[in-house]
Amino acid sequence: MNHWTQTVTAKVLGIGLLALLMTIPLMEVSGLVSERQQLRETAIAQIAQGWGGSQVLGGPVLTVPTLRPLAIADSGPLQSGTPQWRAGTESMLADTLKVDAAMAVETRRYGIYAAPVFVSTVRLKATWRAEDLAQFHQASTAQWQGGKAELRLPIGDLRGLQEVSDLRINGKPARFDSSADRLGKWPNVVVPIDIEALGSQPIDVEISLKLAGTESLQLLPLARSTDVTMHAPWRDPSFTGAALPLEHQIDAQGFSAHWHLLDLNRSYGQHWTDGADGLDQALQASAFGVQLYQPVDVYQRNERAGKYGLLFIAMTFVAFFLFEVLKRLRVHPVQYLLVGAALATFYVVLLALSEQIGFGAAYAVAAASVAFIVGGYAMAVLRARRAGLLLGGVLAVIYAMLYGLIAAEQYALLIGALVLLVMVALMMYLTRRIDWYAYVPTTTSGQGTPPGMPPTVPPAGIMEPS
Repeated sequence: MNHWTQTVTAKVLGIGLLALLMTIPLMEVSGLVSERQQLRETAIAQIAQGWGGSQVLGGPVLTVPTLRPLAIADSGPLQSGTPQWRAGTESMLADTLKVDAAMAVETRRYGIYAAPVFVSTVRLKATWRAEDLAQFHQASTAQWQGGKAELRLPIGDLRGLQEVSDLRINGKPARFDSSADRLGKWPNVVVPIDIEALGSQPIDVEISLKLAGTESLQLLPLARSTDVTMHAPWRDPSFTGAALPLEHQIDAQGFSAHWHLLDLNRSYGQHWTDGADGLDQALQASAFGVQLYQPVDVYQRNERAGKYGLLFIAMTFVAFFLFEVLKRLRVHPVQYLLVGAALATFYVVLLALSEQIGFGAAYAVAAASVAFIVGGYAMAVLRARRAGLLLGGVLAVIYAMLYGLIAAEQYALLIGALVLLVMVALMMYLTRRIDWYAYVPTTTSGQGTPPGMPPTVPPAGIMEPS
């Protein structure tokens, strides 16, 4: 006796459930991609540990120690004749800052993982005008200890400071010292300066150094007017941070870029008192520079390929179903599951090979292997060589479309939408004459087959009696 569960519609719903079931291995593959990406980040951290991490470099900052009288509320009852003072600092930025950074880039490996590292030869020139120094002193409400002032140079990772080849203050050589003080979240190297001895002179500072780092170099606009020129033999720079370059050029030899920023472009002023509210966040938000982008990030592409996994498994199942119905063939649900397992294995093979031979070659090998396996399996299951070859070809076309979606970063959504629209229209056209209320035939001949359904052949694996 026939039941509703034996109709073509019921089989379609069952195939849909099988396709949804395949989301379980796809989710496992997605977790594996994330795990491998974390391993890569750990490897990059190991490279940076011995070389220098993502670097941030600021201009020199003039910092003056101060003594400020305490209010009664801060110090408690004052003893008669005993003034109470609090030590602190006040900082002032330069009027102009010019930075020229020439980056030498190479790729270093940790196991199978690689990251771009650089050594940047940097020349800085900063100037404080005499009238700005006088105005800064007059505007201060604290008592200056000008003979103990410092010039502080913030550097994101001091492990990458390889050499300070030149440091001159008003033409006289000087030397940096280490310091426990920080500017925002960044450590400093410092040089003492006696601004009282300078009198009404301006301050000119010239610095030449070599700074090593991994993947990224950013600058801080610590002046009223900041000019930065940067160039490197890297063809895929990603300009990041608070400001994009006014001019840049990218060619086969690398890139060059030029930034120009004013104090009006940032959210902090030319001078401040230590502990100013929100200063750390404002300094971090003003950083700008370049990241040495790796366009062949295999994990990004593997992740994008996995996002279309369910869609392409469903499309393959639909292709099998159309052969089953239109060519009078029969496929068991277990055989659908085996085909789905092969399609899910594609993403594991793609991930493993792409770490070794690159994404493009890995994709070609994995796609060809799965298309060959599924096509050969279809020949045996459907007992039709032509059907197996056609299904293998259809699968190859599906993988070619998937690669196009992965490669077209900006137009992936548009291409995917058009492909989906075409596939839905094609399925509607091919199934336009199917009687969805017809029963799935269980006989080995065409007798008793309801109208609207083509005669069928025996299920795969069952021989017709001779």
